[in-house]
Formats: sequence, structure tokens, C-alpha cells
Amino acid sequence: MNLNGHSSEQGSNGRASARGGMDATDVIALVLSALWLLGTGLFFLVLPEASPADQAVNDPVRFLMMVLAAVLPVAMIWVAATAAKSARHMREESRRLNASIDAVRLAQASHAETRPDGLRPPLEQKLDELVRVQKKTEAALAHLTSVNARAATAAHDAAAVSARPALGAAESTPAEKPEPEQPSLALGTTAEHLAEPLSAADFIKALNFPEDTQDKDGFRALRLALKDRTASPLVRSAQDVLTLLAEDGIYMDDLSPDRARPEIWRKFAAGDRGRTIASLGGIRDRSSLALTAGRMRQDPVFRDCAHHFLRRFDSTFATFEKGADDAEIAAFADTRSARAFMLIGRVSGTFD
Repeated sequence: MNLNGHSSEQGSNGRASARGGMDATDVIALVLSALWLLGTGLFFLVLPEASPADQAVNDPVRFLMMVLAAVLPVAMIWVAATAAKSARHMREESRRLNASIDAVRLAQASHAETRPDGLRPPLEQKLDELVRVQKKTEAALAHLTSVNARAATAAHDAAAVSARPALGAAESTPAEKPEPEQPSLALGTTAEHLAEPLSAADFIKALNFPEDTQDKDGFRALRLALKDRTASPLVRSAQDVLTLLAEDGIYMDDLSPDRARPEIWRKFAAGDRGRTIASLGGIRDRSSLALTAGRMRQDPVFRDCAHHFLRRFDSTFATFEKGADDAEIAAFADTRSARAFMLIGRVSGTFD
């Protein structure tokens, strides 16, 4: 209260002096200037006159000395007065600012004292809740591809199985109905046996997963891969790993690994490990490596999923490599699943 009152008093004095145009500093400067001018005038008045011979030469010098002696000290007086006024105004502004800061701190302290212990302000709680919701949303979006593709595959297989007996009954003849082989064929043949072999291009596209909800070709390839007995385990395992990595904010699109030559990948398919295939671990992002290593040590679920993914990747790529050319291997190495293999392989010591 005393501080605020003092600041208000000083502010009112400053405003009064501004309206009057003069304050104590101006009066002192004016008095000093008048005294100096008076003293200078008296000095030059009592100065003895020069001789007529020297007067023509000394008059310009005398006049210049009079001007300098009168003007320079007066100018310095007013410069000092202006500096003193500016310093006083700055001190007043500093006092008012300190008073405002103290008032804000007091208000915050009184507000905090009125809240129960352990409770945080509503704004901080809202911000933390938004961060948690955003993290869960990103993980859910990463998992959306897996859920949609699996549901579509299950619905497609169910429709194919239910339609097959009716189609067989419509096309069969009366002589063919008593044969037991027809029901066994309709009910025992799965969609995996009837499906066309998965092409290398579709397999690579499935391991890269759809770019967005509009990527129809990507979803088509993913459905085909999920129905393939060889590719499906790797695709599902890669989906699980990518979803878990997304929970820590690790996304394969953000990684730029060093590319290894196709012959290095072929050595990996042939069973080589360690230094000979070290160039496959081309992930250099320290943050992603540190987060993944910490998750491997602390989360047993993630660790099991990661090791399962590495085993599936090893066996599936060994089969894929036998019929793939160098261009297909290069495309395979650029998929999101391959980048996840590089990241987890480096953390687990596959390339050491």
C-alpha cells in the first residue's frame, strides 16, 4: 500500500510538473545559467581594453572567446538537467513496474493458497489433457490401417465362404448331388487357397502401408497381403510395431536411412549377420534410437513384439529375395516396414 501510494504521488507530481512546464531541476538549471551569464558578462566588461594597434587583431578572437565562454557552460548545465530529469522518470517507472509485479505475485500467491493441495490450475490440466489426447489420436491413426484392413479381409472371406455353397448347388446336376466331394470342397477350401499369388509389387506396397484414406491401391495391396499365408504374418507384425513406435512419436516417414546395396540385403537373406551387413542399419536419428532402446528395456510387450517382428522379417525376406531382382529389393528396402527393421535391428544388435 505504501509503495502504491508513493508511486501514485510521484506520478501525480510528474504530471503536475509536465502541465506547469517547470520543475525543481529546470529552476536550478535556469538559476545556474543566469549566474554564469552574469559572471561572464562582468568578466568581459572589466577586462582591460587592448591597444589600438592590437585591437584590429584581437577583436575576432575576443568575440569568439566571449561566445564560447557564455554558451558552452550553459549548454552543459541544461544537458545535466535533462539527464537528471530522465533518470528521475526512469526511477519512477521502475518503482511503478515493481509495484505492479508485486501485486501480480501477491494475487497469484493468494489464488494458489485458496486451492487444495495437489490440485493444479485448470489451464495446466487442460493442456496436459490435450497433449495426452493428441498422442492417443496419433497412435490410433497409425493403427487405423490395420483395423480397417483386417475387418475388410474378414468380411470378404465370410462373403466368399457363404456364397460358394449356393453357387455349387446351382451349377450341380442331380447326379452330382449325392457325391460327398462337393460339400467338402465348398466348405474345406479357404480363400487363401483360391486367392491369386501375391505379386512382388503388391507385397512391397503392402509393407509400405497406405499413404492415407484415399490410397485405394495401397488398401487393395494390403488386403491381398493379409490374405497371403506367407506375407500376412510379417504385415501384421509390422503393423503392431509401427503402432507401438507411434505412441512414442517415432514415425518412419521422419527417418532418412542410409541406403544399402541390394547385394548386402542378399547377404542378409543368405544368413550373414554382424559386421558384414552393418550397412543395413542405416538409421542415424539419435532421438529415435534412444527412445526405441529405452522402450526395449522398459516395456516387455514392445520387446516381444519387436523380436517377433525381426524373426518374421528375416524368414519372409529370405523367401522374397529368391525371386526378386535388384530393383525390387531396393523398393522393398525403402518401405516403412524395412525402416522399422533397420531401427529395431540397430537397437537389438543385429548389425553389431
